[in-house]
Amino acid sequence: RDMLRHAYYARWGSEADVPLERYVAGWGRPGDNALVAIDEFQPVGAAWYRLFEAGEPGYGFVDEETPELTIAVVPSRRRHGVGHELLDELVQRAAEEGHPAISLSVELDSPAVAFYERNGFEHVREDASAVVMRRPLA
Repeated sequence: RDMLRHAYYARWGSEADVPLERYVAGWGRPGDNALVAIDEFQPVGAAWYRLFEAGEPGYGFVDEETPELTIAVVPSRRRHGVGHELLDELVQRAAEEGHPAISLSVELDSPAVAFYERNGFEHVREDASAVVMRRPLA
């Protein structure tokens, strides 16, 4: 929950069209999986995925079988490999759980777009400010 604002800082405090609480409310339901990166007893990053229903989708919703990934890294630890480690582990977990793919949403002007492209994510759709990306896991 504390990492949520790091993941969605561009949408934080604005009139979000998707309630950000949707990403963590009722945590532990089927399809939820998460990791926290700790450095010197402090959380420096977190990554999680969760399945959404079509009637209550997340920003990166593709379909009800594809979990949506969220990665958050505190600003002082960005570009130090934390996000990459979290991504690798969660992609492996999603594949082991039998998910066909994993998706996400990222701001169009974010350097993370190139990071996700390098890590096998493909563009699914975009709007004026964000792109939805999907990585097949087969």
